[in-house]
Amino acid sequence: MASEVQKRKGSETAPVSSEMQGKNKPQEMMPVPSDLQNQKKGQEIPKSPVGLLRKRGQEVVPKMQPAMMMFSSKYWARRGLSLDSAMFDQQHLGTSMLRRTSFSRIDEKPDKEGSSTLDSGKTAVIFSLKNEVGYLVRALRIFQEKRVNLAHIESRKSKRVNTEVEIYAECSCTKKEFNELVQHLKDHVNIISYNTPQHVWSAETDCLDCVCVLGGLPDGEGVPWFPQKISELDQCSHRVLMYGSELDADHPGFKDNVYRQRRKYFVEVAMNYKFGQPIPRIEYTPEEVKTWGVVFRELTKLYPTHACCEYLKNLPLLTKYCGYREDNIPQLEDVSLFLRERSGFTVRPVAGYLSPRDFLAGLAYRVFNCTQYVRHSTDPLYTPEPDTCHELLGHVPLLADPKFAQFSQEIGLASLGASDEDVQKLATCYFFTIEFGLCKQDGQLRAYGAGLLSSIGELRHALSDKALVKPFDPRTTCYQECLITTFQDVYFVSESFEEAKEKMREFAKSIKRPFSVYYNPYTQSIDLLKDTRSIENVVQDLRSDLTTVCDALGKMNKYLGI
Repeated sequence: MASEVQKRKGSETAPVSSEMQGKNKPQEMMPVPSDLQNQKKGQEIPKSPVGLLRKRGQEVVPKMQPAMMMFSSKYWARRGLSLDSAMFDQQHLGTSMLRRTSFSRIDEKPDKEGSSTLDSGKTAVIFSLKNEVGYLVRALRIFQEKRVNLAHIESRKSKRVNTEVEIYAECSCTKKEFNELVQHLKDHVNIISYNTPQHVWSAETDCLDCVCVLGGLPDGEGVPWFPQKISELDQCSHRVLMYGSELDADHPGFKDNVYRQRRKYFVEVAMNYKFGQPIPRIEYTPEEVKTWGVVFRELTKLYPTHACCEYLKNLPLLTKYCGYREDNIPQLEDVSLFLRERSGFTVRPVAGYLSPRDFLAGLAYRVFNCTQYVRHSTDPLYTPEPDTCHELLGHVPLLADPKFAQFSQEIGLASLGASDEDVQKLATCYFFTIEFGLCKQDGQLRAYGAGLLSSIGELRHALSDKALVKPFDPRTTCYQECLITTFQDVYFVSESFEEAKEKMREFAKSIKRPFSVYYNPYTQSIDLLKDTRSIENVVQDLRSDLTTVCDALGKMNKYLGI
């Protein structure tokens, strides 16, 4: 996930889900919430940029295209819309952006003259509510009841649900008053985060609507925005389409208020996380540990006969160094440090569903977005969205393998600056490899896809004679339908991760992009290869590496006679 940025089947009665798609649409100006405007009769509310896979009430949802189901709500439900309207500026490469705001501002003066205002962001809260008459008024009444003055307030269209808006409220009050306000607000609205600086909120908002052009390209030609340094993944990981605290009516924990509050806590942890910080350690409850234990115990029974050898090699190491046990849920910080030493990958917490574009961008930097919440205890072998059981048991063991890590990064790099159509194809290839891929080892089929390795029912099915298996070929696999409510119609097998990587490299050449990208591991940034000068810089690095290789070969010949 946080990856993402999926519905996993944990039992044979809980079939697979898939990934969602949405085509990038021009962003519209954010309407002021209904409470703050006199809407004319018959006035239409601007369409949401987020297309959900389900019906909400009487709202009809557009049909999902197969290529983007990887991150959908009936298998990664709402990670499926690409909010990628940002482009590079032709005059200022990746730095100067032409932005248009999508929110309206309301500045309010404190009730009392001379009252002190705390630093911006120190007492700010972000919450969401329905974009209907009366909802904002009721929320603001809570501020009045708690005698908290509003220093600044902004609104924007929700990134999660198109019938909601998100409110940024900066308060002028003491820390104690603010804490009391937040506790009271939690009972009435969905709090996304608090103590969030305004520049972070503004950056997230701008990212949804900024447009710029890549320098050095033919006139008028641009590409979707993508992060060019690893710290910019904060923008991607915080651009959540559906937060983990939002549960559908058919979710096992929908009526469990304690569980819903717990999910909100995980959202706050993820939304407040920034690159470079240690990942906060979670004190999991006994109930959560018990649920994890059931999943861990049942899946580990199948791994010796169903999982690939790379998985079986790394799982004991995770037990030794990261505390993978039936009675313990591993901490993401420990997992991230382990992965960094093994393959250069790291993980970071994510609050919910990301778009495929944002999720794949993380892979380009060898960063995997992980959820931290645990599925509901009433049905431990089933979850309607990706939880920490799926991330830790499905993804992490193979991310520790250098060849698999390289394969994952190749898909991420290919997505940077690609069109929506090409991102859809890459996402589908991701879905049928990293999520549901099979490989051949010692003449037997083995699973390496995380969706299989975290699902008892589908893991058994995929390796049975009932499953249809075809050779992995990105040119045809990218058009395969990703099923939501049943096991997949077909699974794709590769001879090895190396073979799959080479096929993806060839497939990436078909992506229409006026440049190539090169990941610089020293600066953890993306170099654009769009002219001879940028290519020469990479060639110099390669020459240095080749000199080292030639020196090693010479010594082998001299001292070992090889």
